[in-house]
Amino acid sequence: MLGENFVYFFTVQGFFVGIVFGILKSFDAGGLLFYTFVITMFFYLFSHVIIALYYRTITAKAYFFPKDVHEKDLDYFVKEINKREKLIDSACRITDIAIAMNAQDVKADKR
Repeated sequence: MLGENFVYFFTVQGFFVGIVFGILKSFDAGGLLFYTFVITMFFYLFSHVIIALYYRTITAKAYFFPKDVHEKDLDYFVKEINKREKLIDSACRITDIAIAMNAQDVKADKR
């Protein structure tokens, strides 16, 4: 959701909350207008604060990203994964050879 749309949405919510609160708390039209205006302004300003904090954290996270460190770590992980794959492949080959030798021994024992 765009920041502008969030402000609009939150302001409209504040307007309706202000009307409901004004109806419940005030006994005249002036009180209703006052409560509606004050609560709507609070929601409007609060939405701007939330948007400002949101964009500050988004830009701060993108700005302080240590790309070189992450690339080195990922290269290390790739090398380790390749080493382990080679080890597993050799273990599978040894297992296949052992199964073949066992099958030959079983055939020799049956004769």
